[in-house]
Amino acid sequence: MATIEPVATMLHRKLHQYFLDQRPVWVFLRDQQRWIEEARIVELESDLITLRYDAADDDECHSWDESVRLDSIGAVSTRLSFVSRAPGEELPTAEDCPEAERLSG
Repeated sequence: MATIEPVATMLHRKLHQYFLDQRPVWVFLRDQQRWIEEARIVELESDLITLRYDAADDDECHSWDESVRLDSIGAVSTRLSFVSRAPGEELPTAEDCPEAERLSG
């Protein structure tokens, strides 16, 4: 008979790594059917995870700390990289990059 405990352990390890790296995470809470976007994991204690995130409504911005149980998390994702796409801005290249491999603007 399969148990869900090994999956929870893997999820806990991954959340712990995001906590150490201080990476922003997107967390789907399956019991509430909603996403918490760009949160930081500020505390991990047993099966309780505390997330800190900002939310805006109307003209006000609020910071929230929300504690969720590990078993209520349905999915977690994080941004692997970020490249600015501002108009007119060139992408950075290494000086020793061969001309044939450089990105054109």
